Amino acid sequence: MQTLLIIDGNAIMHRAYHALPPFKAADGTPTNVVYGYLSMLNKVVTDFKPDYLISCFDTPEETFRNKLFKKYQSQRPKIDDDFILQIPLVKQAVDASGIERMEKAGYEADDLIGTITRIFEKNNFRVVILTGDKDIFQLITDSVFVASPQLGLANIKIFDKEEVEKKLDIAPNQIIEYKALVGDPSDNYPGAAGIGPKTACKLIHQFGTVENIYKNIDKIESEKVREILKKEKDNVLLSEKLATIMTDVEIDLDIERLKFKGFNKKLIDFMTKYQMNTLTKRIFGEKELVKKEEPKKEKPDQIGLF
Repeated sequence: MQTLLIIDGNAIMHRAYHALPPFKAADGTPTNVVYGYLSMLNKVVTDFKPDYLISCFDTPEETFRNKLFKKYQSQRPKIDDDFILQIPLVKQAVDASGIERMEKAGYEADDLIGTITRIFEKNNFRVVILTGDKDIFQLITDSVFVASPQLGLANIKIFDKEEVEKKLDIAPNQIIEYKALVGDPSDNYPGAAGIGPKTACKLIHQFGTVENIYKNIDKIESEKVREILKKEKDNVLLSEKLATIMTDVEIDLDIERLKFKGFNKKLIDFMTKYQMNTLTKRIFGEKELVKKEEPKKEKPDQIGLF
């Protein structure tokens, strides 16, 4: 079985930004996000040896979720300028490395990931998704796995169906129902106010889906829970839509372009420009590097991670 590796671009950029100190290149350009992203990319390529590889990103435009619910993600703090400056640099690095990159206005990276995952899954691929976003757990099946960085970027935990059930007490395909009932503070949508994780899991175990919960609402033992669900029905149905990762986005996908045969050597020039010398050696090895005069080290050489 061949392997497709999908990188959740924004999730890994955020993980890198918060995991690494704010070091900079000699010209003052912040580089911790780029360095962390490339380090993580190299690690998972080494670990999983993918046959196909793609990196998906969010765009600045509003998505269909913002149109459904104006307060969607509105509570999130403003992103630091040092992070914003590095977003185009990460994309330049991905392009230089020869890895396919995808983004689409109106959709989150999650929706592209969901769509690509199902296309490859139907064609009998093993799919590994690198992300720190637990929303992606809903895509996990017998042949789809999530690789989640732990403790910064140094370790990776693999989540399969059994691991999700052990962690959340529900199956991956029930995460949408769970979030519909409980909501999601990180994305700022409500769920049913008054329904906590324990009650949500109990309802899901008993009835399976949100639709089935409402069809059988009179069978719910607790009068309090029944009343909450009746009162909060609109919020529950809205949250269900917001929580659902799309798997049928119209995308232009040339599968041949996703074939991965190693990092393109154009990436060497990119990393040399930003003094990522240790990382360049780690990815390409001493033999591939053109010996150049070593520039003065402005600070410790972009710290070794792995």
